[in-house]
Amino acid sequence: MSKLIVSLSPHAHGTDSVERNMYGVIIALVPALLASFYFFGIGSAIVCLTSVAACVFFEWAINKFILRNPRNTILDGSAALTGLLLGMNLPSNLPIWIIIIGALFAIGVAKMTFGGLGQNIFNPALVGRCALLVAFPAQMTTWPKIGQHLSYIDAETGATPLYLMKQAISADSPEKAQQLLGQLPDTLSLFFGNHPDGAGALGEVCALALLLGLAYMLWRKIITWHIPVSIIGTVFVLSGLMWLVNPLHYANPVQVILSGGLMLGAIFMATDYVTSPMTPKGQLIYGVCIGVLTIVIRNWGSYPEGMSFAILIMNAFTPLINNYVKPKRFGEVPAKQ
Repeated sequence: MSKLIVSLSPHAHGTDSVERNMYGVIIALVPALLASFYFFGIGSAIVCLTSVAACVFFEWAINKFILRNPRNTILDGSAALTGLLLGMNLPSNLPIWIIIIGALFAIGVAKMTFGGLGQNIFNPALVGRCALLVAFPAQMTTWPKIGQHLSYIDAETGATPLYLMKQAISADSPEKAQQLLGQLPDTLSLFFGNHPDGAGALGEVCALALLLGLAYMLWRKIITWHIPVSIIGTVFVLSGLMWLVNPLHYANPVQVILSGGLMLGAIFMATDYVTSPMTPKGQLIYGVCIGVLTIVIRNWGSYPEGMSFAILIMNAFTPLINNYVKPKRFGEVPAKQ
């Protein structure tokens, strides 16, 4: 006679794990990382290696000496991923000491202060980037030109596409606006990363590399399509409407999507498990709001880029979205009005 074994849930086990998903995202970032090495050379390598090493070190040190957590969490891949994402959001000529400060904010303030992985409210890499943007605005908005593979701190810099778009919006004449928009790279150059002037952050350069990472994560089912598509679609529609109304001052929507950190943010930053909604409906609401905020900040804010701030703002609203779209429990009887 066989025994009936009764145990606590869960009863179904899958192959998913924190390590599998974290290293899966790191693999998805490889095309963008290789593209940054190709376009920026030694500067990209220094920034990324410093950021990853600093994030891993700070997580280990805080766990060991402050939280006194005997469990070693640096091998789950989350600290390395935070460091890599932080590095991909930085210019290739940023001094090492500033990168280390950004890593301390990302790990020490945004992640470990809340208790570690799974408990942070805001995306750690974006907190590190925005902290540096506020504290060191000059260094964080100086963008090296591509092709200077052996240059680091002394690299020649130039204006990014987003800066040109921002100047065109506020230009005092249509002629001046058209002159600025005429300096934008064409669509293929933005797609493949062949920017003639300032290219932006390391991970913003090549849209093709980012789309390859998106395809990999969708194939591996690490993320779903809801957040990236809703963000990119919202920005396309809103920027397209503004372009149709006033094409003399606004860039076309394809150039807007391919410029700056929109693709990087939509694919790799906004899709963070911990800080994004859990349900497909919630993710669509979340993505649309990020798209709207990005357009508002880009066009009427002080900074040319608004993606990072838009994601952090919506991170704060994620608990409310989760509560609003919370699915009904099986068998639940609706309350009488």
